[in-house]
Amino acid sequence: MEVLLNSALKGISLAGLPLRTRSKVVKAAVCEAMGYPVPARFRKTQPRFLGQSLDTYVQKSSNLQIWNEELAPNRRYAIIKVAQDDTIVKVRVVTGDTLALLDTTGTLTRKHQARIVPGDADAELISDADTSNLSQITSQYDNTTRFTVSPTSHPSIGQLMPIESIYRALTPLVGSTFVDAGIDQERNRGGEVHRQVCAALHYQSYQDDGRFPDIRHQLTEVKLQTSPTIDLGLVSPDSEEPLDTPRLGNVQVRHCDVRYVVFCAERNNTNVRLTRLYVSTGEGFFARFVQFGGLVVNEKLQIPLPGSFFDD
Repeated sequence: MEVLLNSALKGISLAGLPLRTRSKVVKAAVCEAMGYPVPARFRKTQPRFLGQSLDTYVQKSSNLQIWNEELAPNRRYAIIKVAQDDTIVKVRVVTGDTLALLDTTGTLTRKHQARIVPGDADAELISDADTSNLSQITSQYDNTTRFTVSPTSHPSIGQLMPIESIYRALTPLVGSTFVDAGIDQERNRGGEVHRQVCAALHYQSYQDDGRFPDIRHQLTEVKLQTSPTIDLGLVSPDSEEPLDTPRLGNVQVRHCDVRYVVFCAERNNTNVRLTRLYVSTGEGFFARFVQFGGLVVNEKLQIPLPGSFFDD
């Protein structure tokens, strides 16, 4: 879609057009690019292009504003860059969960949270098997001893570990310590745990592209908790919406099929110690963790687009 829209829209001049007319011209061009007839008027639907789960935003500034609706994790957002001479120069198409990563204010339109209530065990396999949807794939695991692909690659048949294998590989990390990067360096602490998880799962290197789930090749999301509150972002773990990954044979992976790895940790002045481990499918997540009620909804979400946004 991004290639298609760039080919069709780049070079279109919006010079001298009122904002409302400019928006209509762009939507008409998007319709033509995708092979749809251009309607006499565009109905106000969410998303605007229902058949493609697509919204469009024309940006001359770096401040993306989304009014009176929530970011949808799997919706596609076409962000259309307009130069100072009002000519379209670039189009990027990203999903809602990618845009959520750019919200540096922390005021997401939808923020799911849960609370950890510790039990007696240092390690708990909450879901003793993968979801029925994913089990037919994990049952074909070929017992790879060392992965040569990136941990951010899409999953593949034969290399997707069963959830119990992930649990066994990560349990030895409980009790280990690493140097604390600092009181305000939670992201770096999480990155170190992510690195250790990649090594324990037999990847040759660590890689993090900021997408959900963290270790996409194993459909595994990693959480480090120094407090009882787990921030889950836009997506509820038990959501049955499809995940943005290619089908595995005849299986379409859903959010609830993702495996969640939650480490609890204690900090002292210099080190972080991993104290507990929980491993669960998204489907079984709230059988163990207490879900917070309510949603945070803003009338306007403002997302500053980084200078490199259109370079990717």
